[in-house]
Amino acid sequence: MWIIKILSPKTIDKTIRKLLNQNMIPKVIDLFCGAGGLSKGFEDAGFDIIAGFDTCKDSIQTFINNHNDAKGVITDLSKPILNIEDYKNVEVVIGGPPCQGFSISGKRNPDDERNSLYKAYLHTLEAIQPKYFVMENVPNLVSMDQGKIKDQIIDDLSKLGYTITYKIFNAKDFGVPQSRRRVIFIGSLNGHEINVGAPDEREISCFEAISDLPEESLTYGSGYPERAFSTYQERMRLNSQGIFNHEITNHSEKTKSIISLVPDGKNYKSLPDELKDTRKVNIAWTRFNSKKPSNTIDTGHRHHFHYKWNRVPTVRESARLQSFPDNFIFSGSKTSQYRQVGNAVPPIMAKVIAEQILDQADDL
Repeated sequence: MWIIKILSPKTIDKTIRKLLNQNMIPKVIDLFCGAGGLSKGFEDAGFDIIAGFDTCKDSIQTFINNHNDAKGVITDLSKPILNIEDYKNVEVVIGGPPCQGFSISGKRNPDDERNSLYKAYLHTLEAIQPKYFVMENVPNLVSMDQGKIKDQIIDDLSKLGYTITYKIFNAKDFGVPQSRRRVIFIGSLNGHEINVGAPDEREISCFEAISDLPEESLTYGSGYPERAFSTYQERMRLNSQGIFNHEITNHSEKTKSIISLVPDGKNYKSLPDELKDTRKVNIAWTRFNSKKPSNTIDTGHRHHFHYKWNRVPTVRESARLQSFPDNFIFSGSKTSQYRQVGNAVPPIMAKVIAEQILDQADDL
């Protein structure tokens, strides 16, 4: 059966122009790029990622390996980008600078290094003057200091000539198998408000995301031992040469025995009283719920466990829950890989946002 997608005249026009002249594909740089989840989404939406900037060597190597011909630049992000003239033709800047450190009414530490990181993002926007920017951050940024942090950010960006919109999203509403809330700021230099929204996709469960990946470690690049059990898994497998980054963590027997006492979707409250205080955090001993999206994937991966196996998720399982496809391979030590995955923006969410910007922007 044929499925026909009806495109708007505006979308058709943009598509024809890009086919006729590849130079018209909007160029993007990614500041604080990490492994490149945000830029992966923009690339999949049809943008040209030309460079990513980060302080982490492993992240930059991952970025280079997974983003076609993009440059990866290891740099001190608290200082202006070198050779700014190389990026004057950039039309979109994306990234997630820390914003929580700069001073509001003298109440915050002016020596906090996050001041300089946020200011460097502003300086880059001022120097390059891209038509659009996308800035991602944690959602509590909006309510910090009774909203003063958010208001200051909007004021700073508006002074550069940008019309600002912002919204808090949950990745699960974009078809990402993870509950992950983030705030997205979007700026337009031409005065046009860009309003993006979640498509309210059906929630993808942990089972749908990772049930085809085995309990044990796999040799780097091994073939799939199981068939795909869901449409999501088929999507993750596209263009993949095998399974990478699937090395299990070897827990102590005591740890595994405690995990085994926690049912699917439950936490420390299901443990015997004498074990409930073995980890003094409120997310301790939490099993993913096989029928729901996962909890937020973080950089530590020490408190959330596989819905079935008595262990933490592997890097590949975590990447699946973040919506990284299987052909996106992470470099560095296992600890570094976990950190890269946990710090990333889910690519599927980023792609939807990028597509909506492209659809609304008359000058891209």
